[in-house]
Amino acid sequence: MFLQRSAVVAARRVAPRVIARRTFASSFVRRDEKKTEAPPSTKVYKKLDEIRTEDDLIPPTGAKPGTVPTDYEQATGLERLEILGKMQGVDVFDMRPLDASRVGTLEDPIVVNTAGEEQYVGCTGYPADSHNVLWITLTREEPVARCMECGSAYKMHYIGPPDDPHHEHHVGHGPGGPYERPKNMADFIKSEYANA
Repeated sequence: MFLQRSAVVAARRVAPRVIARRTFASSFVRRDEKKTEAPPSTKVYKKLDEIRTEDDLIPPTGAKPGTVPTDYEQATGLERLEILGKMQGVDVFDMRPLDASRVGTLEDPIVVNTAGEEQYVGCTGYPADSHNVLWITLTREEPVARCMECGSAYKMHYIGPPDDPHHEHHVGHGPGGPYERPKNMADFIKSEYANA
């Protein structure tokens, strides 16, 4: 029995040494390439008030060959606008949560800013998270809506361009011609209760 244990212990001690002798690693190094230090940053960042057209949201140059581009060097469009805003401390898309410190009433609704034709609002009630999320659609034609669960009122405040060229396409016209707006719960409320 003593002999069996010593053979196992000896085998354990010998195995790593054998494996260690057999491993081999290599790497290739280019010796002819000159090491150069990166020049000091000479990039000129555009300010938000300097952006006039979509062409201003295209980066002037990409990354240097052989380097990995940063988000600033490769981002275009709205992503670039957001990055430029963050660099200047501006939250371009206003990603703060809505005011959940009160219940919105029809006289004093919770205001939601938007630059589009419609805005979806997720209501969780008052106090916050008192009911499951109910999604409410606010449009330019019907900017005020109430939550069916808690009764909180929301109002859409349009901050987009006043002469939005896409506005005519959404008002009363579908792909096949004029259409009727689908009915929702607000259509079935008596008029004397609608303003309560």
